[in-house]
Amino acid sequence: MSQNYENHRRLVPMFHGVAFGILFLTFIGALYHLVDTWGTETQYAASLIAATNLGVLILFFYARAFPLKAQDRVIRLEETLRAQRLTGSGLDERLTVSQIIGLRFASDEEWPDLSKRAADEGLSQKEIKQAVKNWRADTYRV
Repeated sequence: MSQNYENHRRLVPMFHGVAFGILFLTFIGALYHLVDTWGTETQYAASLIAATNLGVLILFFYARAFPLKAQDRVIRLEETLRAQRLTGSGLDERLTVSQIIGLRFASDEEWPDLSKRAADEGLSQKEIKQAVKNWRADTYRV
C-alpha cells in the first residue's frame, strides 16, 4: 500500500492502545486505592503506589516524545539539504519546524513552490500535507 495523507500516521496498537490503557487504568486504580485508604495505616503504601504509577505514565509519555523530537531535528536537517539541492539555497527562515515536517512528504517537483507558499501564507502542517499532490513516503519514521 502506498503512503498518503490518509494513512501516513503510525500507530502501534500494543504501545498506543494496550500499554497506555494498562498504565492509565492502573493509575486510576492506584488513585482509587489511595482515596479508599486515606487516613488508615496503609495510606503511605497506597500513596507510593500512586506516585510510582504517575512516574511510569510520565516515562511512557517521554519515551515517545524524546525520539520524536530527535526525529524532528533529523527531518529539519534533511529538508535543509533538500532545499539546497532543489533551490540552491537553504530553507526559508520563515518556515517553522512543523511546516518543514509537513514539507518532507512533497515530491521534489512540487517542493520549491509548496515551501514558498507555506512560508508566504503561513500554512499549517496539515494544510501542507493536504496540498501535496505527489506524496513522497516516509517509511523510516519512528
